[in-house]
Amino acid sequence: MGRRILVQRRGRGGSQFRAKVVGKLAPVKYPQLPRDETHFGIVEDLVHERGRQTPLARIRLDDGTTAYLPAVMGLERGAKVSLGPDSPPENGNVLPLGRIPEGTVISNIERNFGDGGEIARSPGTSAIVFAQTKTSTILKLPSGRTIELGHNARATVGVVAGGGRMEKHFLKAGRRRYYLRAKGRKYPTVRGVAMAAVHHPWGGGRHQHPGKPTTVARGAPPGAKVGNIAAKKTGRGGVRGK
Repeated sequence: MGRRILVQRRGRGGSQFRAKVVGKLAPVKYPQLPRDETHFGIVEDLVHERGRQTPLARIRLDDGTTAYLPAVMGLERGAKVSLGPDSPPENGNVLPLGRIPEGTVISNIERNFGDGGEIARSPGTSAIVFAQTKTSTILKLPSGRTIELGHNARATVGVVAGGGRMEKHFLKAGRRRYYLRAKGRKYPTVRGVAMAAVHHPWGGGRHQHPGKPTTVARGAPPGAKVGNIAAKKTGRGGVRGK
């Protein structure tokens, strides 16, 4: 009788597959402020949160509250930032998209006012204000795609800091294990074709090959639900090689 494969074990849940909650600071999003008010704040410190590669700026607002926002390049401890429609479009300030000039580099963009920021939050990423219309703002995302959002959605002027994190190599597997463990991801992973037949549906055989179609149904049992799940098309789309 075969043992449970990794897909089954992860589906059941367990502490070894969950992201660690220790080291989390606070929700990273814009504070709930009225649309027509402008507030000022001071960057108290730049901190790190477990499982997040973007450095965070701890900002003390003029009303006494504290907000954690993704830090942009050039932001330092003691810097003054402004949040609101009357803020100048300077590095680190938060403005509605309708008040940001065309060509400005922005990050941590809201889809709708009040969601706290969802777009361009990864280290080193940013978007560009492509154009302004009467009712919306057109943005060019890091992927090259353009989207259209409302004028009231907020964004931070500047590029998210921490863009050089991928330039440093892990050098050994142990560091990568702890890096992915903070995100709740399993490491190291083993290819199914390299396993024995009792450990994976693709295991066994004299050569490393699945031995069966790699596309499975959406409702397949956990022991067989590996590979391309409910794929409509795989491969090169019918183009034959010469």
